[in-house]
Amino acid sequence: MRITLVGQAYFRPDNGQATFTVQLAEGLVKAGHKVLVLAPSERSEGYRTVQNGVILQTFKAWHLPYNANVTLFHGRALDRALREFDPHLVHIQDHYFLSRTAVQVARKYGYRLLGTNHFLPENLADNLRIPALLQSVAERLLWAQMLAVYRQVDAVTAPSHTAVRILQAQNLDLPLKAISCGVDLHRFHPRNDFDWEAVRLKYGLDLHKTLFLYVGRVDREKDLQILVRGLAQLERLDLDVQVAIAGKGSYASALQKEVDALGLNDGRVVLTGFVSDEDLPLLLNAADVFVMPSPAELLSIATLEAMASGLPILAANARALPELVEHHINGFLFTPGDPTSVAEGLAWLGDRPDNWMGMCMTSIKRAYAHSLEQVVGQYVDWYVAQYHYAGLELVQENRGSTAVV
Repeated sequence: MRITLVGQAYFRPDNGQATFTVQLAEGLVKAGHKVLVLAPSERSEGYRTVQNGVILQTFKAWHLPYNANVTLFHGRALDRALREFDPHLVHIQDHYFLSRTAVQVARKYGYRLLGTNHFLPENLADNLRIPALLQSVAERLLWAQMLAVYRQVDAVTAPSHTAVRILQAQNLDLPLKAISCGVDLHRFHPRNDFDWEAVRLKYGLDLHKTLFLYVGRVDREKDLQILVRGLAQLERLDLDVQVAIAGKGSYASALQKEVDALGLNDGRVVLTGFVSDEDLPLLLNAADVFVMPSPAELLSIATLEAMASGLPILAANARALPELVEHHINGFLFTPGDPTSVAEGLAWLGDRPDNWMGMCMTSIKRAYAHSLEQVVGQYVDWYVAQYHYAGLELVQENRGSTAVV
């Protein structure tokens, strides 16, 4: 098949949508399909290249705060790219600039049009600091913008059953299917053949404390302040705990000020900053417990990567996280936004190192159900089904001959 993926994020390893799009694009290529990705350029100008087998057409973008990319006035170039590639289907990843244009062009030429939703209004509302009194109004407006685009596509996926139910609640009357974002089990798995002490020391982490690790964007909607406030409430002298927050983002400076104000800059909380792709699997293996305090996760690839690495999970009991974490089975689910509940989770997990192995094995087993190979296969099946549903005959080239799929 010839598949075009479109989205406003592709070059951000700290962004779930970007990670998913890259993994899906490269996974489809490995499965024998041709893939064109349309995305904002991370450089000063747009360009065309082939990256790991994926044809990548980028467009000049204006980069704004909160990692937002604005791509305007690229209709003709996008039109030309789609006509040259002539895809069997166009698969958008969001409702922003490029995707809006791609929807218009795809409908113009009659391409089968599909979408995956990674969007929740609260992620934007928190970062934009919209007052509480206006948040419900703002969320309705944000949903309206998203639905105006997605109601034009033929079918939609979302990364979890929770995410599908959210779309159903917005009266998106289209075929909806839950397909995981997936996790690369070749990169993320338990490791014994590495120097975990060197990894901890590299990021300024203690060799003897129980290490609770968060990895991801350090942005306001991740609720990291609740994590550090929960640690501040943990007054147990016999529980030697360290919280590491790995990543970068717009909230890092404000979070460090809160850490300082709570007196946790004595080694109990460490903001490591950026972690390289090479180090990330090692850092996960050097931790004891993974933490995901965000109350607005439609799946959480970071949590899946931690589970695949064999970690118990401390997570907010919100949105899709309970689909990954079962309370007292492979982790602890705390009440969202409640530091006291976070403190209870830190103590419960920190007190039970003898139970970690059983939790780890459960996490690994659950992560395997989200393997990237399975996810790519599910997307191929979905693509083919949607193509046939439209009454179209899908013909693939195969060494000079043709075969109907």
